[in-house]
Amino acid sequence: MPFDPQLQALYDARAAQGVRPLYAMTLAEARAADLAAIRAGAGTPEPVEQVFDTSIPGPAGPLPVRVYRPSGEGPLPVLVYFFGGGWTLGSLDTGDGVCRSLANAAGCLTVAVGYRLAPEHPFPAAPEDCFAGVRWAAAHAGRFGGDPDRLAVGGDSAGGNLAAAVTLMARDRGGPDLLAQLLVYPNTDYLADTPSRRENTDPLLFNDKSVHWYWDNYLADPEDGTHPLASPLRAPDHSGLPPALVITAEYDPLRDEGERYAERLRDSGVPVESTRYPGMAHGFFTMAGTLDAARRAVEQAAGHLRTTFADAVTKG
Repeated sequence: MPFDPQLQALYDARAAQGVRPLYAMTLAEARAADLAAIRAGAGTPEPVEQVFDTSIPGPAGPLPVRVYRPSGEGPLPVLVYFFGGGWTLGSLDTGDGVCRSLANAAGCLTVAVGYRLAPEHPFPAAPEDCFAGVRWAAAHAGRFGGDPDRLAVGGDSAGGNLAAAVTLMARDRGGPDLLAQLLVYPNTDYLADTPSRRENTDPLLFNDKSVHWYWDNYLADPEDGTHPLASPLRAPDHSGLPPALVITAEYDPLRDEGERYAERLRDSGVPVESTRYPGMAHGFFTMAGTLDAARRAVEQAAGHLRTTFADAVTKG
């Protein structure tokens, strides 16, 4: 199936402009270009009722956190969200558009965690920071009108990888209890050798070389790539993890490992909804200002969260 027409138009524009791959830039250039591209694709940020910037204690010092509170009577359910960027790029500003949209559409307090980036801070800095953010949200969300008994995690790309890692940590470290995990085209296996990895090599898109560049930045030692918190697909046990929504894209080198993770969860007795968006490439989820499919995916994610949070009230 060809690219979605809207994605094709973006692809043609990138080709005409001679856009360089991020892995061909310096780290500073790549971080700036990534943020600029995401802001351009996201469109005008949605207003939310309140936004709070604060810092929290992290494993190696303070971490920045941004809390989005939509309108509505509290206490509101809570989503802790981790931005993407291959553990190398990204910031609270990178995830701003998505966090605003999910907060409004799902009616939840959304907490974005500014975890440390590689290569300055290699694995396991990022998952440890993200887990600290989830524990903080469970303890302090009530200050912002949140309900810590209705807590979910989510993220896109490397953020999806980190969300999956956090569910393993929460299960194995005594909580907090998580109601759901939203995994948008997540990295799940450092050693993945899949058709989607081999097929997606176009330098104008996120491709197999991009994947290797990010992993090389993230891992101080390649052997760390087999650790379950780096490669959640390689965890020996996936039982007892929270229900998942896994979103993948047709033209994405991470497509197959994301879908394999959904299958592994399902085989382990975890309720899973998995959707592949045809004609889409990696990164589309953050482009709601440009792509109709992105808006549908965000609404799907929000609907899944709304249902999960509502079911928790009913069962409670």
